[in-house]
Amino acid sequence: MNAIHLFNDDELTSLLQSGNEGAFTEIYNRYWDKLYYIAYKLLKDTNAAEEIVQEVFLTLWKKRTTLIIQSLPQYLAAMARYSVYHYIANEKKCKVKEDNAALINVAGISEINVDHKILLQIITELSNKLPEKCRLVFQYNKLHDQSLSDVAQRLNMSQKTAEGHLTKALRIIRTNLGVTSEFLTLFVCFLLFKH
Repeated sequence: MNAIHLFNDDELTSLLQSGNEGAFTEIYNRYWDKLYYIAYKLLKDTNAAEEIVQEVFLTLWKKRTTLIIQSLPQYLAAMARYSVYHYIANEKKCKVKEDNAALINVAGISEINVDHKILLQIITELSNKLPEKCRLVFQYNKLHDQSLSDVAQRLNMSQKTAEGHLTKALRIIRTNLGVTSEFLTLFVCFLLFKH
């Protein structure tokens, strides 16, 4: 039996560089807790610290043949600190992007709400001009988000009949939307075809 746990860091490093998985496992077991402590001390986040330590060991294995390691503990600690700083930098970039997106969203939400209300009003007005059964099937299904089978049951008709009424209603509404702008038509069609 190979007593790899008795090997010193230099021997383990040499074996690691030649692709010895046992040496990698021993390094992992020997240094995981120490690297986790470094990452956690800097981040105060258990999940991020674990993720960083895993990334350090993944990088160590992937680049094992090209790494120049003079002191394994110092090298691993430096890798962990670098990964933490890289993580923090990425988090800051993401935060800036989120903040910018939030500003854009806040500015656009009121406009979207107004557009949505106008579209809903147009759809409701158009659907109110439909024959009664078509109107009821359309409004229950598309405006009140009820399934077609529920609508059919509610109106005491077969699902096939409800489908026919819905198809007719959609055809009439699409025809009447021909006079609106392309964007409005696309947006309304999106609203009409939501499931």
